[in-house]
Amino acid sequence: MRATPYLLSILGAALMLLPVSPALAGERTITDSMNREVSIPSEVNRVICSGPGCLRLLTYLEAQHMAVAVDDIEARRRSFDARPYAMANPQFKTLPVFGQFRGHDNPELILTLEPQPQVILKTFPTRGHDPVELQQKTGIPVVTLDYGTLGSQRQALYQSLRTMGEVVGRQDRAEAVITFMESQIEDLKQRTADIPEQDRPAAYIGGVAMSGPHGFQSTEPGYPPFTFAGVRNLAHREGLTGKALTHANVAKEMIVQWNPEYLFLDLSTLQMGDKAGGLHELRTDPAYRTMAAVRDGKVYGLLPYNWYSQNFGSILADAFYIGKLVHPDRFEDVNPAAKADEIYTFLLGKPLFEEMNGMFGNFAFIQVPVN
Repeated sequence: MRATPYLLSILGAALMLLPVSPALAGERTITDSMNREVSIPSEVNRVICSGPGCLRLLTYLEAQHMAVAVDDIEARRRSFDARPYAMANPQFKTLPVFGQFRGHDNPELILTLEPQPQVILKTFPTRGHDPVELQQKTGIPVVTLDYGTLGSQRQALYQSLRTMGEVVGRQDRAEAVITFMESQIEDLKQRTADIPEQDRPAAYIGGVAMSGPHGFQSTEPGYPPFTFAGVRNLAHREGLTGKALTHANVAKEMIVQWNPEYLFLDLSTLQMGDKAGGLHELRTDPAYRTMAAVRDGKVYGLLPYNWYSQNFGSILADAFYIGKLVHPDRFEDVNPAAKADEIYTFLLGKPLFEEMNGMFGNFAFIQVPVN
């Protein structure tokens, strides 16, 4: 039977009602950190990054130009700001704002963005705006990511780099970043691998930031640079897991009792001003003044690393400096400042040590004046 125009129109209408497969619709499926299968466009070139560290990972993948908006931490101007990814990308300050930092997204603002993001990438999905609700309110697919660490949660970090790489078409770069991080960690560990645990120098790091600056009692029991550089962390205890490894406040009396051979100061504590913070305490507190490391000036400044979640490049740079300091014969070939710039250049495209150091009184990778 010959098809009439009327019959063709009926057939066309019927075809429009048939379900369309993702492949035909130009979509693909991503499995995110919450084990959700999320349908996203087959090609993605516009995103927003929600949550601590998310934009940092996008920058590691050399895809920061895909961000069409930022959260409000990027628009702030501060005298202290130890986020190397942001320092390398001043254009972030000029982008539209889609919500508050730490994942407190504003669906209404997101819907006003022009152009619209094709995907929302979200770290720390249990904080801030619920990712499922955010997807429902905006109609934009939300892919969640487990930010991970360079310590016990390193594989979670690597999986997030791979997932993000798959979303934005940077799979090769994701693998290159993972290989780079692993090679740096392996280099560090091999230099001190034959030193028995009991023969490794003991140290304590104070002033570690956690959702803002803290004094000298603030530390990290699982501090990766100590582990990588062959140093015993006096704040670490057997059996610690999860959050107990990432932050602790140690009693001042315990720090004094330990009387560490080396004291390190996370320079983020300088945010607290001249009359507070870890440096002020070491200079003025009678209890701290009794420690041999303070009397002998063996207090050393480290780059802040826990700033809008962990800055992995700064962690690696700090580890090489610590290794050079406590095992000079095993790190003879390392210039810590140059090594920091090598790391920042690979991850972020720019050497940033001098700028970072200048922001914190030029106290990084030197003996901090405490006397």
